[in-house]
Amino acid sequence: MLDVALLPGEYAVCRLAAGAPLPATLWGELDDADVVTVSWTAEGISLICPVTRVPAGATVETDWRCLRVVGPLDLAVTGTLAALVDPLAAARVSVVAFSTFDTDHLLVPAVRLTEATGALERAGHRVLR
Repeated sequence: MLDVALLPGEYAVCRLAAGAPLPATLWGELDDADVVTVSWTAEGISLICPVTRVPAGATVETDWRCLRVVGPLDLAVTGTLAALVDPLAAARVSVVAFSTFDTDHLLVPAVRLTEATGALERAGHRVLR
């Protein structure tokens, strides 16, 4: 069983052109519950952030909610994401997963939040709201 915290507010998945500068608004002071992640590839820059931090000019998909595995988790632990993603896939809930040094995160569509949290609870996980 995992404890999973539902973070407040909505999140966005964004794309910036390769080589675009990252705006300072991404790096401002974060609340304890906020998370911002950046991934660079030759094709572009992907961002996941609270909707209040979406950079101007980004291609944006909004209306995601973020679930954070209560951690920290040991990097040697295996199966954490599978234990969460498998019940969500069975419930046909789309997922965007990402990890930090300390823990794992899942984005689920805001319109499917009830189904997502229900699927996780039926799988034996505790969702902290």
